[in-house]
Amino acid sequence: MPLTFCTLFSGSSGNAVYLGGDDGALLIDCGMSCKQILDALAVAQLRPASLKGLLITHEHSDHVRGAGIVSRKLGIPIYATEGTWSGMEQAVGAIEPRNRVTITAGESFFACGMEVAAFSIPHDANDPVGYRFFLRRHSVAVATDLGYFSDAVYTAVSGAEVVLLESNHDPDLLRENPHYPARLKSRILGQKGHLSNEAGASAAVKLLEQGAKHLLLGHLSSENNTPDMAYRTAHAALTEAGAKVGEDVTLNVAARYRASFMYQLAT
Repeated sequence: MPLTFCTLFSGSSGNAVYLGGDDGALLIDCGMSCKQILDALAVAQLRPASLKGLLITHEHSDHVRGAGIVSRKLGIPIYATEGTWSGMEQAVGAIEPRNRVTITAGESFFACGMEVAAFSIPHDANDPVGYRFFLRRHSVAVATDLGYFSDAVYTAVSGAEVVLLESNHDPDLLRENPHYPARLKSRILGQKGHLSNEAGASAAVKLLEQGAKHLLLGHLSSENNTPDMAYRTAHAALTEAGAKVGEDVTLNVAARYRASFMYQLAT
């Protein structure tokens, strides 16, 4: 059975990623309503019944909005760090004790036949994490909501074949945005905010050098970025590094409101 990786939603409006393994599937983040999640699965021809757990990166609403309802409706556990549980208690509501699983950054666990490695990320949340998944000879990673591409994140995702990598904003658009207060701009641009297109492109080159075959840019800002800007910035950096995009590595931008770019790695 192939290792199946597909973003259902990706962006500042909400995030959810489907990952299917030998023994079912996981949802990484659940930042849209239960109905929207189920509808997206249906459009992608993915079965809700295959879901065996929700993995949460951190407690911000665009990552947990539908988590409680999906967990209760499907009867599946939620995995999150203790800090994330503390931050999202009110948002997710009551969760049965057996479906409340606490994980630790830097430690691995197993779910759906896959080894799951949770790693710390630099973001303004309570103990946020990214995830890397291993199934036999393949691995994929989710690395978004990064204030910067730290050495720890680099080490955690190096060698993954498929990486969902943040490319959140264009700094000039952000600075010139009249709707964003100075404090919010400072937060996004800070060491615990979000990766710019340029920073994401630099990270993409580093991951290419470590064997990445498929790079998917995600978590784009709705106001301070465009898919074309994110793609062109990363494409230019990869090309300058000597890569042939489309041959040495694929490069795509995850859709904000629909399932996109399903990767299937034969195991």
